[in-house]
Amino acid sequence: MQKPTKPYDNKRIFWDVDAEKLEFEKKASFIIERVFERGDVEDIRMCRRFYGDEKITTVLLQAKYLPEKRMYLASAVIDKPVNLFRCYMLRQSNPELFPY
Repeated sequence: MQKPTKPYDNKRIFWDVDAEKLEFEKKASFIIERVFERGDVEDIRMCRRFYGDEKITTVLLQAKYLPEKRMYLASAVIDKPVNLFRCYMLRQSNPELFPY
């Protein structure tokens, strides 16, 4: 399979920045985190083909924040236990209020 020309397909993922001016290698961590946070399955697949699983794994394990559901998705995608994720550890050390 051929490497895509960019790591995502939907500009809606980057609604708050100028997606045309993103430097894919310089801002790799930002792009990977944002694609896993807001992208759909096809965006995630494209991102993995563009950056490779090794870089994706490194970035996701060091991410400071991922929504809980997306953290579990990332765990399944990169085949690493959720307790290795930095964002999981940060969430454990700062528990949310009880939903009463």
